[in-house]
Amino acid sequence: MKKIIFPVFIFLFLSIFSKAALAREIHSASSAAFAIDTSKSNDNRAAILRRFLKQYNSPLAPFTEDFIESADRYNLDYRLMVAISGVESTFGHQIPTNSYNAWGWGIYGNNVIRFSSWNEAIETISRSLRERYIDKWGGENVYEIGSMYAASPTWASRVVGFMNLIEKYKLTNLKDNLPITI
Repeated sequence: MKKIIFPVFIFLFLSIFSKAALAREIHSASSAAFAIDTSKSNDNRAAILRRFLKQYNSPLAPFTEDFIESADRYNLDYRLMVAISGVESTFGHQIPTNSYNAWGWGIYGNNVIRFSSWNEAIETISRSLRERYIDKWGGENVYEIGSMYAASPTWASRVVGFMNLIEKYKLTNLKDNLPITI
């Protein structure tokens, strides 16, 4: 009997501990402040975003390298632009015709800002988020940016919700996301 109880106890202990660790990771990722991942070694962020966006059959999935490059260039959380596209256009599905504008950028009334490509849109909006909303106007987190970026008072919490979904996806698919190096 003791031979059976001890392994069951160990299994339960490890199961509870790993779930608690996952919950702590997800909770810490839920911060609205920018948590910028500066480690470039074994970088798998583009693969994580690509697989995340493929779940939604997003037209943005092939452009995840552009998201990462712009996020790094402008010192933004790599999940931010993807999360905004989730709120504004269901990850690029509901956009004005021929606009490549999945972020609601300059879209109000009859006004529509159009970009020539997804790459141009990702670069332009990432740069503007950094230069205008963070550097010029002092937005230090998604909520402060949201108060300037969007009319909806729930915009920021929905963006943070998508950022958390990306983080949860990363953590729950960790074994698939870890590169193997020898």
